[in-house]
Amino acid sequence: MSEEFSRTVAGHVPVLRLGDILLVTLQGDLYDSAAQQLQQDLSETIARSRVTGVVIDISGVEMVDSFLGRVLAEIAAQTELLAARTVVAGMRPAVAITLVELGLTLPGLRTALTTEVAMELLAQPVVSSRSGGLRQESP
Repeated sequence: MSEEFSRTVAGHVPVLRLGDILLVTLQGDLYDSAAQQLQQDLSETIARSRVTGVVIDISGVEMVDSFLGRVLAEIAAQTELLAARTVVAGMRPAVAITLVELGLTLPGLRTALTTEVAMELLAQPVVSSRSGGLRQESP
């Protein structure tokens, strides 16, 4: 059984391990140095502890820009390369509208309205498809 742990990345971003899932809570602005540190720490933690999923809770984010959109996409791409999945939870309608207006549709990044739903999505099994990729198993 996995041990729970909590830490704060770059003094700003709390990361909590819940079994095989990391819960990252973004609150307010995420600056360059904190974003880079978060990406590095998540990659190292995923590789070291073999977690299978990352939930990024952005319910505390009031505004989004292209930088945050790029950071979310990069984290999702890195976690996928490390055999984990990422779900962004708690996106406010204004944030979703802004992302679309900026042209940042974030393909491949799964979203959920709440952290609980995100955890449920990550708990669902993934099976290999014939083409060698991964696909979500139907409930």
